Amino acid sequence: MRRIPLLFVLLAAVLAGCSSNEDDRSGASIALDFQPNAVHAGIYSSPLAPRVPGSSTDSLKLLASGRTELAVVDIHDLGLARERGADIVGVGALVQRPLAAVIARPGIRRPRDLEGKRVGVTGLPSDDAVLRAVVEHDGGDYSRVKRTTIGFSAVPSLIAGRVDAVVAFWNAEGVALRQRGVRTSEFRVDDYGAPRYPELVIATKGSTLRKRRTDIKLALDDLRHGTVVALRNRAATIAWIAKASGADEALVRAQLDAVAPALVPPVVLDRKALAGWARFDPRFGILERPPDVEKAFPEL
Repeated sequence: MRRIPLLFVLLAAVLAGCSSNEDDRSGASIALDFQPNAVHAGIYSSPLAPRVPGSSTDSLKLLASGRTELAVVDIHDLGLARERGADIVGVGALVQRPLAAVIARPGIRRPRDLEGKRVGVTGLPSDDAVLRAVVEHDGGDYSRVKRTTIGFSAVPSLIAGRVDAVVAFWNAEGVALRQRGVRTSEFRVDDYGAPRYPELVIATKGSTLRKRRTDIKLALDDLRHGTVVALRNRAATIAWIAKASGADEALVRAQLDAVAPALVPPVVLDRKALAGWARFDPRFGILERPPDVEKAFPEL
């Protein structure tokens, strides 16, 4: 790992209003939804203490068990957890639009071309919803798409030609494919029938919010400030995320460039966007019924 010049580190720390060293972090703990990447830029430039999960579902488990105060959660997973009776609420948005997309080999020029083609999905119910929304919005027959479960191996599966397309994140797998020189066609779900809901939200337990509302609001202020700092000081942000993840700095830089517009306005929950999500999820089978947005995302 290359060493960062001391003056550069100190400058980044002052601008962030906290130490840049992970070991010196203080403040509320927050479980990430996945391995550190550019979407977590605001977290790594704030006093929040990130906890890296073992899998994409561990953030909710850590939150439910009380081992962390906040968690980054996929909005669909939050809806599913509440439908099962979990006392989980959303208090902020990490991004302001969906990150899911159908990413296809370059010969597939539009979503309805996926009829008769193999599309890799992780096995999560939201993948089927995204694929169906994208294909049907373009006038395609979703029942003719050949879905195959590939887990979280979207990039190697598409490169090896095992599938013709994948349901993945345009800010992560989409960027990684371009960095490898792989040409693709990218169909983002909010360009094909889905509303512009916040894909990743900040969640906490309802009981925690009731008991520690002021602390939660302060943590969200930290995240808001951290996001502004991260976008103003991208070189420092890229260095810390690369260190935390072990990823190549060039990849982190490309991911941050791609996702940066979705990180603003930081933390804000758009009620109209949430209402759109509440209609989308039951329509495409992710949830059994429309969630109560006011209860799922209470006003602070």
